[in-house]
Amino acid sequence: MILEALINEDAVKEGDKAPDFELQRQDGGLFRLHDLLKEKNVVLYFYPKDSTPGCTKQACEFRNQYEVFKEYDAEVVGVSSDSLQSHKKFERVHHLPFTLLSDKGGQIRSIYGVPRQLGVFPGRVTYIIDKSKTVRAIYKSMSKPLEHISTAIEVLRSINEEQDSPK
Repeated sequence: MILEALINEDAVKEGDKAPDFELQRQDGGLFRLHDLLKEKNVVLYFYPKDSTPGCTKQACEFRNQYEVFKEYDAEVVGVSSDSLQSHKKFERVHHLPFTLLSDKGGQIRSIYGVPRQLGVFPGRVTYIIDKSKTVRAIYKSMSKPLEHISTAIEVLRSINEEQDSPK
């Protein structure tokens, strides 16, 4: 089973179309990925748990760089299995300007093939998805939460350069 989680043939890969999904936002409304992709690039990041040291550091860095993401016409969306109440508190305490989604049963994590760490802990994976719904990059690292942000910014810079260059 642990090996199965590490080698997931069905996992979303770079170049794939991002699977659509619908989840409840921390404000109670419904979020649908493909609706957002009609307007923006999306940085979809899966993280283990609200209010833990690494996840807090990562969320706060996404917050601190949020204006940069907006400049690259991108929206940040965080996903964990925490409850909506937990997300509301996490958002309020850390003044997070982006959407947090509750994937209670881990269904979306499973659709994307986000691996578990040591077969137990939810993994930390960031997907950078362009407006054509194509997964442009995937960054996986449990131990380097801040690199998810710098990697996403570099990929978005590259996407913007492609869009700005003459065809």
